[in-house]
Amino acid sequence: MLKEDLSNEFYVYVDILTGLENRYAFFEYLKSNSMASLCLINLDNFSSINNSYGYKIGDELLIEVAKLLKKIKLDNSTLFKNYGDEFFIVLDKTVDKSELLMLCESLISFFNHTEIYIKEIDFDIKVSISIGASIAGGADSLKQAEFALSESRKYHKNSYLLYDSNAKYVIKKLELEIWINKVKEALEEERVNAFFQPIINNKTNKVEKFECLARIKEEENIISPYLFMQATIESGLMVLFTKTMIKQSFKKFSDNSFEFSINITGNDFQSEYLEIFLTVNAKRYNIDPSRVVLEILEDITMLNDNKLLVQINNLRKLGFQIAIDDFGAMNSNFSRLLEISPDYLKIDGIFIKNICSSKKSQIIVEAIVHVCKQSNIKVIAEFVHSKEVQEKILELGIEYSQGYYFSEPTKELVTSF
Repeated sequence: MLKEDLSNEFYVYVDILTGLENRYAFFEYLKSNSMASLCLINLDNFSSINNSYGYKIGDELLIEVAKLLKKIKLDNSTLFKNYGDEFFIVLDKTVDKSELLMLCESLISFFNHTEIYIKEIDFDIKVSISIGASIAGGADSLKQAEFALSESRKYHKNSYLLYDSNAKYVIKKLELEIWINKVKEALEEERVNAFFQPIINNKTNKVEKFECLARIKEEENIISPYLFMQATIESGLMVLFTKTMIKQSFKKFSDNSFEFSINITGNDFQSEYLEIFLTVNAKRYNIDPSRVVLEILEDITMLNDNKLLVQINNLRKLGFQIAIDDFGAMNSNFSRLLEISPDYLKIDGIFIKNICSSKKSQIIVEAIVHVCKQSNIKVIAEFVHSKEVQEKILELGIEYSQGYYFSEPTKELVTSF
């Protein structure tokens, strides 16, 4: 495939740094070798080497790794350079699973026992690799190998994984892709709907506010976010999703005086659009910002990001209220809680659901309520599902309750029960 000259066509198919055939050559190869199996090799610690020694040393390391791979690859295989710190080894004939796994094992073992001498710094560098492998052949082999590599590196590096269509992680990934498409279609077809669950003032026993919750309408079915929220995050559509919920919720509460809360994610804060978007819609729908509670998840509050705190304080100055949602689910940090100083705190539902049967849950809830009362933060108990749980909530002096004991989320506002 390579041409031994310096023509432009030659450079199209060659990685200039290592002299190996490149990604484009790899795809050309697959066209005529549809049964070839694949190992996708990634250098685990390449970014730290670049940061420690500089890019020039990183480039020299890639050259040396390429030389080693050429020496140790099987005779019936072809080596290619992918982007960045990745390489392909393509087996020129069909192999079975055991042969491919043996190759992966051998490659990882070799680098585990090899130090690479870098002349520029007169120093040996240790490299570890991870491998994603596929026996699919053809164009699917790369996609499968990339997925196997990604899945393997989620849990530990310096390892290998062979793509298996029956594996749980593959099935889960395919399901996620299906839901990503469904979310995209739902947004395009305006089938993302705001539902509303009442929040009860435990002193007056009346509905005082609502939480706005996202649902997707699919024919006659209403789909819970439990099924689609991860897909929304993975697809990069979270900001658009939140904007849709904000507009629908503001419109819904434009003709009444109820307070209402909207869930805000880390993606929303990172995009830094909230101040303008919320203000514009508050004016459009004649909503006093003081009626709007922005619920942020506890894991967001754990981030050491000054921009986050600046945005929260700016939103509060505009009149919007702040609530921390699912408190207790993560590594609850009371110091960080007091720094943010929210108007409301919603205790994670797992503690409320079990409060009558678990002494541990009760102790945790009591501790949270005590800190909040000392800090003038109102507490909302979610997932109140029975009379017994509500009685315990009242006993602990929690100001607000929310849950199916009163009402499930509905399209219209439920103001009595």
